[in-house]
Amino acid sequence: MTRGTVKRPATGTMLGLALGDALGFPTEFNDVPAILAKTGPWRTMAQPVRGGKSYITDDTQMTLALARGLRTALDRGPLAPLRLARPVRDEFVDWYHSPENNRAPGNTCMKACMLLDSDRLWQDASQIHSKGCGANMRVAPIGLLALSDEVRAGAAQLQSALTHGHPTALAASDLTARAVHLLAQGVDPAGLVGRLRSYAYENRSRYDERWLGDLWTRSQDPSARHFIERGWDECLAVLERLDAVQRTADPELDPCTYTGDGWVAEEALATGLLCFLLFPEEPLTALRRAACTRGDSDSIACLTGAFAGAHLGADAWPREWVERIEHRDELLAFGALWDAV
Repeated sequence: MTRGTVKRPATGTMLGLALGDALGFPTEFNDVPAILAKTGPWRTMAQPVRGGKSYITDDTQMTLALARGLRTALDRGPLAPLRLARPVRDEFVDWYHSPENNRAPGNTCMKACMLLDSDRLWQDASQIHSKGCGANMRVAPIGLLALSDEVRAGAAQLQSALTHGHPTALAASDLTARAVHLLAQGVDPAGLVGRLRSYAYENRSRYDERWLGDLWTRSQDPSARHFIERGWDECLAVLERLDAVQRTADPELDPCTYTGDGWVAEEALATGLLCFLLFPEEPLTALRRAACTRGDSDSIACLTGAFAGAHLGADAWPREWVERIEHRDELLAFGALWDAV
């Protein structure tokens, strides 16, 4: 960002996550040799375009669903559990029924949204044993809002719990929103992992009943505290691995080798962060590294794009890439809305 320019981190985040998602769309389910055979060297990977558009997956679709639900909730007053849960639930159900929901959506999201399309309690729809990355891949908008730490954490965990009720999914969503918030506020990427680890330790035993209700009782845990600590401990373990390698990792080696393949929440967070931290001032290189991975490439690159966009702002992304991204106008509208706050 040059002197005198406005960062616009919300716009950067929304564009970045969609651009990463689209870049990783054709490489998901492929190993690195197969990806390289299709794309050539990973550092020059081109934006995938069909008919003038670069298409996103369910990752961006669900992020936009969450963003719409947040907008509705905030139009009604300060963010609170009941005020948030209803419109986000409605948006998730609308996504479930949409004819555009044909981008290899995750089984957990589909099953939970089918159950949410009823009059049952959302806690009874939540997939309590799933810690897939489908919750923290979509949580970035919550990190962009002007919220207290308590409300940001509660909202991040609640949106996760609507589909992914596993405590690790809750903690990873909280940490993802926290990372986006810190980067948007200008925190130095070099100190980010340490700050996330401190945050995890501080919140390890905190189960917020106001936001989660009695969700924990659907598990086999003896107490709410035991339930939530399981999730934070898994996230802390992968953050410790990330902290140990973030300055020494070989950028030419698949990042999944260091922090996991990203199919589960804590690994998607860590590997998305690693790709960003390898190239904190080179956003397209970070996206390309994330998309050229053996794991959940679109979700890893989606998270990497969110982190890079929050750090560098709207000007991080080439205009020609932005012009071609599917849902460009809506992404820009949400970015402008939240950058103005």
